Amino acid sequence: MGKRAYVGFEPSGVLHLGHMIAANKLIDLQEVGMQVVILLADLHAYLNGKGSLDEIQKIAEKMKQQFIAYGLNEDSTEFIYGSDFQLDRSYILDLYRASTIVTLNRANRAMAEVQSGQVPKVSQSMYPLMQALDIHYLDLDLAVGGNDQRKVHVLAREILPELGYKTRPMIHTPIIANLTTGVGKMSSSKGTTISMDDSEKSIREKINKAFCPPTEKPDKDSDGNDRENPVLQIFQFHVFPRFKNITVERHEKYGGDIIYDSYLPLKSDIESGDLHPQDAKKTLSTYLNNLIKTGRNQL
Repeated sequence: MGKRAYVGFEPSGVLHLGHMIAANKLIDLQEVGMQVVILLADLHAYLNGKGSLDEIQKIAEKMKQQFIAYGLNEDSTEFIYGSDFQLDRSYILDLYRASTIVTLNRANRAMAEVQSGQVPKVSQSMYPLMQALDIHYLDLDLAVGGNDQRKVHVLAREILPELGYKTRPMIHTPIIANLTTGVGKMSSSKGTTISMDDSEKSIREKINKAFCPPTEKPDKDSDGNDRENPVLQIFQFHVFPRFKNITVERHEKYGGDIIYDSYLPLKSDIESGDLHPQDAKKTLSTYLNNLIKTGRNQL
């Protein structure tokens, strides 16, 4: 059996760009021969206040179909529910052991970037301990997660050896910025996001409103917050990994069509003003819709 890589997702809604950026990396790993394990983290979602277990598991079934429709190889993808092993006696005893090692403050710090709500609940302090144990109990060789999972993974690397288990390497995928402001991360609870239930029209409307300055701008807003260009990020992390080249269609009087076979020339043209943001946005909407439409049919 080949090496096993995993990522865990809370089944709390339809797939969105946050899920898809990790899925792109999983597709890369499958192409080099790795077996992919997707943990449908129903108990994690329950502890994080995302609904009843019945509601969460119904959503998880749809997510399975969407991941395959998005491009994961069904033959080398294994879907596992957290509740299939996280209620076993050995797992629960290890969870209790971990809870005697980690302070409440340490657990809350690890969970801060992924918790629901402003005030942490006791249930959420268990979340990072379980995530550490998942890496051992799923018999993995590699853990994949977003950059917001780094503190949880650092905690896992610290406590697994104390429990007598080995650590695994971990890689992290980027976080797309807030679509309308470029500040903070894209989130359905904090603004606009793009998901597989969006129509072609909805995608176009959302991208048209996205933050994308016509030339390179300072990387801070007026309040001193870090600002990114989400349009460029989506090109970099979603479009170019899945298409060999992209074509920006323009009228001849505006310079005609441009073909890009890599991200950096497109980025340079936008930041220099040679490519207008509206032309970039129109192109991005087209390619995003091509990525999403197969999964949309699974809803």
